[in-house]
Amino acid sequence: MQNNSVEIQFGLYGTGRRIGEKELSKAPQSGKGRLPRVTQVMSLAIYFQDMIQRGEARDYADLARLGCLTRERMSQIMELIWLAPDIQQEILGFPPILGGRYPISELSVRMVASCLLWSEQQDRWKELTERHRLAD
Repeated sequence: MQNNSVEIQFGLYGTGRRIGEKELSKAPQSGKGRLPRVTQVMSLAIYFQDMIQRGEARDYADLARLGCLTRERMSQIMELIWLAPDIQQEILGFPPILGGRYPISELSVRMVASCLLWSEQQDRWKELTERHRLAD
């Protein structure tokens, strides 16, 4: 069986500096272009979930305070954690873009995540990627 692991690295900053989504968009990118917004937010959701698991934050409200985000926005970001692992991995693998918007928005991905069954999510994800001609 093939090991398809993904490594995400984040730098931690001292107090007084935002760790929220605006910080992430300033992060240096490898190669040309920037990562699609949905990839950045997916990475942030994974990072925030990891902070909770490590005990660095108690809950989403704690993360919202740390990240200078509203609780509503934190909930929106964390909805991406509900995605099937293969969809998360695909989002994290989106290539950098040179300009403009990536065809798949965060909102459309959150709509996929709203499905409770991973099989239903995968069906919706397939429809979404085919609609935007991203399927292999």
